[in-house]
Amino acid sequence: MLCSAAMILVGLTGGVATGKSTVANMFKLCGAVVIDADQLAHDVVKPGKPAWREIVKTFGKTVLNPDRTLNRQALGAIVFRTPAKRRALEAIIHPRVAREQVRLTRLAARKDPQAVVIYDVPLLFEAGIDKRVDQTIVVTADRTTQVSRLKKRNGLSCAEALRRISSQIPLANKIQQTDHVLNGTLPRPSLRKQVSRLFKSLQLLA
Repeated sequence: MLCSAAMILVGLTGGVATGKSTVANMFKLCGAVVIDADQLAHDVVKPGKPAWREIVKTFGKTVLNPDRTLNRQALGAIVFRTPAKRRALEAIIHPRVAREQVRLTRLAARKDPQAVVIYDVPLLFEAGIDKRVDQTIVVTADRTTQVSRLKKRNGLSCAEALRRISSQIPLANKIQQTDHVLNGTLPRPSLRKQVSRLFKSLQLLA
C-alpha cells in the first residue's frame, strides 16, 4: 500500500474514451487530490530525459517532432499495431511514472492526512496497479460511444479506434474486478451527482 493509514488512495480507470478524465475533474472539484498518470507520462519523456533517450534508441528518430518532442501519433501507430513494441514502451515509461506517483501520493498525505487521492491511470489493471491502491473505480461506456469519441477527439479511423480499444482489458473484465462503477455516458449533472456521492463515501473510509 502506498498511503498512510489515514488517507485513501483510489485507482480510477476505464476504457479509452469512456469519460475517465471528465470523472477525474469532477473528483477534483469535490476536493480530491488527483494524480494524472498521462501527465506524469508526458513529463518523464520530455526531450533529453532518460526515458526519452531510451525511446529514441528503441524506436528511432522517426518518432520525434522537429522540436525533438515525441510525436505521439507516430509512436502510437507503431505500438498499437505490435503488442511486443507496446510492452517495450511500457517497460520504459511505467517504472518512472510509478516512482513519481509514489512521491506525489506521499506529499499529499503529508499535506492532508485525511486526503482522498485519486490516481487517474488508464492501465490500472493491465499494469497491476490495482494491487497498490485501496479502492478502484471503473468508468464505462458502450463501444459505439468509445469509437465515436476517438474518431472525433483523436482523428482515428474506425479500425484504428477499435485497435486502440482492444489493446486494453475488456471493460466487462474490469467491471468484475473493481469496487465501484460509473457510467461515463450519463448526462453531466447525473454523473456529477454520482461522483459527489462516491467521494463522500470515500471520505468516510479515509
